[in-house]
Amino acid sequence: MLRSVVRAVIFTAMLCIAPASGAQQPSTSLIDDKVLGEVRSWLLVPVVFMSVEAQNRRYAGLKQADIDGLDRQWRAEREAENQPLIAATLNNPLSTYLTQVQAASAGLFTEIFVIDAQGLNAGQSAITSDFWQGDEAKFQKTYDVGAGAVFIDEAEYHEASGTWRAQANMTLQSNGGQAIGAATIEINLTELARRSKLSSAGGQ
Repeated sequence: MLRSVVRAVIFTAMLCIAPASGAQQPSTSLIDDKVLGEVRSWLLVPVVFMSVEAQNRRYAGLKQADIDGLDRQWRAEREAENQPLIAATLNNPLSTYLTQVQAASAGLFTEIFVIDAQGLNAGQSAITSDFWQGDEAKFQKTYDVGAGAVFIDEAEYHEASGTWRAQANMTLQSNGGQAIGAATIEINLTELARRSKLSSAGGQ
């Protein structure tokens, strides 16, 4: 009897932590060269390069202590009414552009942010938890690697929307081929899988 009760408790707990029924995890292989090519097409615009290069010049002399201070300020502002750093970032031309790109994707892109050479956010479509990305794989496996680098992170289940998401990260480079920053695009894998099926069905 006791064993049956224990099994029932374990089974119930597993149901509570498992993704909702029908939310099967799509493969990150859906983020293929075609998808990445489309992403690059809207990243290859003047507002992206001008904004990143301007911020690179502005923050060129920062030491790690300065970067940590900006990151602490960002985190503190998230809980405060006065948000000068967050407001300046979210209201700049690059953030406005990325917000428009996200909206035009009709649910395919759930978050977009562009990072400068210091690992600091230069523009973003929504408030991120931190301002400095330099200690994370999204930056270390792109900008730190060099021009042309792409890193697709593991998929994660988004409880609120019942969808699977994965971040596509890539190095941003100048016309001369030099790495100047990085971009992170969170992609709704569930929506991408749906569109892929529709596309396959239409091609048959």
